[in-house]
Amino acid sequence: MAVRGMHIYVPPIARAKVRFRRKAPKLQGGPRLGNPRCASWFSEQVAGGFFGAQLASAGEAVVFIARGEHLKAIRTSGLRVETPAGEIAISPAQATDDPAEVTDVDAVLLGVKAWQVQEAARAMRPAIGPETFVVPLQNGVDAASELSAVVGSEHVLGGLCGTLSSVVAPGRIRTIEGPNYIKFGELDNRRSDRTAQLQEAFRKTGVTVEIPPEIHKALWEKFLIITSFGGVGAVTRAPIGAMRARPETRRLLSDV
Repeated sequence: MAVRGMHIYVPPIARAKVRFRRKAPKLQGGPRLGNPRCASWFSEQVAGGFFGAQLASAGEAVVFIARGEHLKAIRTSGLRVETPAGEIAISPAQATDDPAEVTDVDAVLLGVKAWQVQEAARAMRPAIGPETFVVPLQNGVDAASELSAVVGSEHVLGGLCGTLSSVVAPGRIRTIEGPNYIKFGELDNRRSDRTAQLQEAFRKTGVTVEIPPEIHKALWEKFLIITSFGGVGAVTRAPIGAMRARPETRRLLSDV
């Protein structure tokens, strides 16, 4: 699996047999990347950085796609993830702000905001090879179809994740105690070599990984939870802890 950038794209490959490549892709105009397998793309949405770092810490070759101060910090001192068990330091870390510089990757973890998916899809097209697949990590149910319209449905998986993490400084992510999980699957729910291999890669990390029997059902289940908490939070202008602590808002959450 080839990793390129801080966002991870995973386009589904319908009938192709996927083997995680060890060949080093290259950044245009720069040195060849050493044994990359996956590209992780992240912005204000922390998921791409967090899950890309997990793969990198488990020995996978990952390229991070970032920008601005994040990119500068990652290039200078690497990517760091603070966890209750200690710090994960990916240093040196390969990073770029231009997806067009990344070619021949196996997998892309896409960790941008939902409203950035279509733009990211257009930007990542040069990185999509015959066997590349993209895994979207956004909340909601539209990301896979938006990616499919640009890069082709054969290059896209359904995907979702959960992590209680935040960017606390450029190139630094903090995660607190809680569930860190990723779920993905083919859009037609069939079993495939590429999903099995990505699952095996994540099993080497501390992240819970699952291939749901029905990926669209899993996406809707999470979306309904998000909309419930999001709707009550918008009305009350209160964080989750405060909503759960007050009997009135806790009852409202139950009713929703």
